[in-house]
Amino acid sequence: MSTLLVTVDTDATVAEAAQLMSLQHVGAVLIVDGDQVRGIFTERDIVRALAAEHDAAGHAVAGWMTADPITLGPDAPVAEARDRMLEEGFRHIPVVEAERLIGIVSLRDVSGR
Repeated sequence: MSTLLVTVDTDATVAEAAQLMSLQHVGAVLIVDGDQVRGIFTERDIVRALAAEHDAAGHAVAGWMTADPITLGPDAPVAEARDRMLEEGFRHIPVVEAERLIGIVSLRDVSGR
């Protein structure tokens, strides 16, 4: 689990989120309200947004994020995180404890690479 949390507000634009992801070398940003996760915005969402709208870069991430994403607790076994990501077809899962965002796990984290 990474505790380096790259976050944006719901009104951040697709371009702002993409630039932050590039600068931080991450594949996803978390959309937060205080310390609670409201959504996740990934590289796949960038592609989906740009393919759908010619001016998507200026649109808010709120329109393209996955709202209320699946989360795991900090004590979840590595195998559970890996299996969940593979079953659901995604590469990142926020880690939440008592409804408070504390980290993120990527498929790379759990694949042993």
